[in-house]
Amino acid sequence: MVELIICEKPQAAKKIADALADGKPIKENMNGVPYYKVTHGNNDIIIASAVGHLYGLEQKEGNKKWSYPVFDIEWRPSHETKKSSAFTKKYLNTIKKLCKEAKEFTVATDYDIEGEVIGLNVIKYACKRKDAARMKFSTLTKDDLVKAYENKSKTLDWGQAHAGETRHFLDWYNGINYSRALTAAIKSIGRFKIMSIGRVQGPALNTIVHREKEIRAFRPEPYWQIELLGKVKHGKISAWHVKDKFWDKKEADKVMENVKAKKEGKTKDIETSQFKQSPPTPFDLTTLQTETYRCHKIPPKTTLELAQELYTSGYISYPRTSSQQYPESIKYKKILSLLTKNKDYAELSKKILERKEIIPNNGKKSDPAHPAIYPTGIIPSSLDQGLQKLYDIIIRRFLATFADPAVRETNKFKIDVNTELFLAKGTRTIEKGWHIFYGPYVNLEEQELPKVNEGDKVNINKITMYDKETQPPKRYTPASIIRALEKKNLGTKATRAQIVDTLFQRGYVKGKTIEATELGIRTIETLEKYSPKIIDDQLTSHFEKEMEEIRENKKKGSDVLNEAKNELTKILTDLKAKEKEIGEELHSANIETRDAMTTLGDCPNCKEGKLQIRKGKFGQFAACNQYPECKTTFSLPNNAMIKPSDKVCEICNFPMLLTIKRKKQPMLFCLNPKCKSKHLDGEAGEKAKAIANGEIEKPCPKCKDGKLVLRKSIYGAFLGCGRYPKCKYTEQIDNENNNKNEPNQK
Repeated sequence: MVELIICEKPQAAKKIADALADGKPIKENMNGVPYYKVTHGNNDIIIASAVGHLYGLEQKEGNKKWSYPVFDIEWRPSHETKKSSAFTKKYLNTIKKLCKEAKEFTVATDYDIEGEVIGLNVIKYACKRKDAARMKFSTLTKDDLVKAYENKSKTLDWGQAHAGETRHFLDWYNGINYSRALTAAIKSIGRFKIMSIGRVQGPALNTIVHREKEIRAFRPEPYWQIELLGKVKHGKISAWHVKDKFWDKKEADKVMENVKAKKEGKTKDIETSQFKQSPPTPFDLTTLQTETYRCHKIPPKTTLELAQELYTSGYISYPRTSSQQYPESIKYKKILSLLTKNKDYAELSKKILERKEIIPNNGKKSDPAHPAIYPTGIIPSSLDQGLQKLYDIIIRRFLATFADPAVRETNKFKIDVNTELFLAKGTRTIEKGWHIFYGPYVNLEEQELPKVNEGDKVNINKITMYDKETQPPKRYTPASIIRALEKKNLGTKATRAQIVDTLFQRGYVKGKTIEATELGIRTIETLEKYSPKIIDDQLTSHFEKEMEEIRENKKKGSDVLNEAKNELTKILTDLKAKEKEIGEELHSANIETRDAMTTLGDCPNCKEGKLQIRKGKFGQFAACNQYPECKTTFSLPNNAMIKPSDKVCEICNFPMLLTIKRKKQPMLFCLNPKCKSKHLDGEAGEKAKAIANGEIEKPCPKCKDGKLVLRKSIYGAFLGCGRYPKCKYTEQIDNENNNKNEPNQK
């Protein structure tokens, strides 16, 4: 009897095949799709893989009218509905053929609601089965996979499956209907612009816009602070007036008058206190994302991608978890023993193993599917820089959770200067505890005060009054917005980073510190005015809670969907009644945002127009917005994202542009192709001419076979391998003009 195991990704299929095979797995291939045959005990097993979702939701055939509301949808093969999913067809066809050989079926996709939906759809639509056995595992290590297979449940996790299906249906209902309604609103005024807003996108954008409005409405309020700089017997000190902020300048002036010309003060009210600082809790996905952003500025979406790669390689446990707890079942003593064989963490791991008790400092958050993120103990052969950074922080966090608390000491005393009191305060670590294990990621300021006794003399060097003013609220960072969405229960641990990324793609937000664009602000204002429920985080959070109840088998998915349809119908009816007003406001906002995001600077020819980024038949270019009166155009690179920089070239006064390429540092360049910064002068020019004429030959230092030749681009002249595209080596030419703008233009 043949059993078919369905995995989520090809790498996972290989891991499962290696784990379950009594001998060596047999790898076979069907139209470029690998699958495996193994024998495990008396069982003959075929292990096949999906590539994520092989099915997606689509409006039912025969009901393709572009209208709203629409709720008549069905699951269809992804390759039939999206061009970008064409590659999934061969994986689906392979599974369909392998199904015919099998009598038993097991789902071994990731154990979460997305993985459950992937497995359910393959079993239901490709294999034509009503149910299947289910493997549940948190790592792709041999021991865990064998245990998961031998203890597999007889059925799918139906609570998880129904919750996942319901989420997909809700997201489709909201996304398609809202987007069609807003697009139709713009159509109603004779314009066209595809608008997009989703079930979670709307409330998430509203959160960012609300912060932006707080910043814009903020009015700074002046205050004053007074600092004393002085010396005591054992060192220098800095102390601030005990009042801290003075909101009345007259009061601050009075203090300054009182201490004027005073050369000495005396110490009093000396206090010393110690406190224990608990070790950090284990990583859930959100804290991993926020911590890697804090330490390495890695965006949350990238962190999840890197963590997924470490998981499928077998180095860490499943990252899409909301748990901050390590249960004993993960055998962390065994993991610590394995880590002693890793030279980078051997000594630290041994220190933990020497402890009488090895107990993690578990947090409050839990997850029914997976424990907190932990290393498996398998030593990676090699990791690129991004993966290594993430792997290191996960290992060190794991070790730190088992360590002793750190002990810190706070010292403070007052300085009496003619009855005016100044407070000196410092905190230092006296027992490092878990700091030793978390190493470079400990973010604590060490401020040690010199030792003093009651009544010691303080020699005053300077007393200064500072004029300050209150600061506006900070904009969200990619990490802090993830925390804000989690707090509001918007989205899931696995989707929040993607939701924020979608807001960027739609032009609703911009910048490293997330700033709402005019389109984002005006979209929210329009919806707030005409249909506030679309952006109501309470409504979205309500359905999130109901989906959790479906997962726990406390509610039926059909009941939640019926409730959602009723709510949506009311909202969409209101939108339809105000279509033209909404269309006018959204169109106006879109034009303003487009101009702001594409305007590069003044037109150098007509002097009246603005150069803006445009898209044509052959790609993007810059053109004057006074066309056809002014026909000024400039070519732009099509292999990069181009953004205005708000800077002007120091040499020719043309606009400077910012070009952004994947996995490369952003680069500034002058729009003017004739700018002297792009010409080679003096010795560099002579050398370049000699290379171009073949008088000087320089071998390519990368491939060794090619010769360097002179090339030119919009960024200026540079040397490149003559064997391009087989060898893509490039080299900057040192040039006096090139260095006047940015140091690394090429």
